[in-house]
Amino acid sequence: MIEIGGKPILWHIMKIYGAHNITEFVICCGYKGYLIKEYFANYFLHMSDVTIDLSQNSMEVHQRYADPWKVTLVDTGAETQTGGRLRRVRDHLDDTFCLTYGDGVTDLNISDVVDFHRKQNVQATITAVQPTGRFGALEIEQDRATEFLEKPRGDGRWVSGGFFVCEPSIIDRISGDDVVLEGAPMETLAADNQLAVWKHRGFWASMDTLRDKESLERQWASERPPWKIWA
Repeated sequence: MIEIGGKPILWHIMKIYGAHNITEFVICCGYKGYLIKEYFANYFLHMSDVTIDLSQNSMEVHQRYADPWKVTLVDTGAETQTGGRLRRVRDHLDDTFCLTYGDGVTDLNISDVVDFHRKQNVQATITAVQPTGRFGALEIEQDRATEFLEKPRGDGRWVSGGFFVCEPSIIDRISGDDVVLEGAPMETLAADNQLAVWKHRGFWASMDTLRDKESLERQWASERPPWKIWA
């Protein structure tokens, strides 16, 4: 629920999916999940202009706008690990589904990733990214800098961008609440040749620190925030 430009990062993530006509969401709630429930319970009110007459105990809505989302909020436990949370919402997943965490934004073409996933005939597809480094990089020869790169993209290695397309069958690889999705489930998928990789070379950023939040705030305030792919 940490905000970027006055909207929770969760809202930004859902808008990205919504731009690709994905409008049904299952949110795995944990610590302070009630804040997420309250946000969506009052979403229509958040997005509308209203006049509230306290003396008459009445409310007049002047502008009605809300995203066409169907949101299922499931309490998956405060201490449950990432894999365990997915296991707890299994009853809500009966077809190919997209999966992500609540801390990253991107200009990823999700529709293309879904199409790629289906053609690969695998249980899961992971989006790989090369995040920008935090520090400038130097090329050095004989005590002289031959090249300076300001925050280069990655070190040549690809890392998980946290955006997945999955089949419900991957949940069979999760035994309980204490299972970390990035552990045995992903390791066995890779070992069984059931984990495809989509390389994303566009924008991707996670919000793990205050510095990350400040960077995203600055980008949101710019004319063209790179992850704002919706109209």
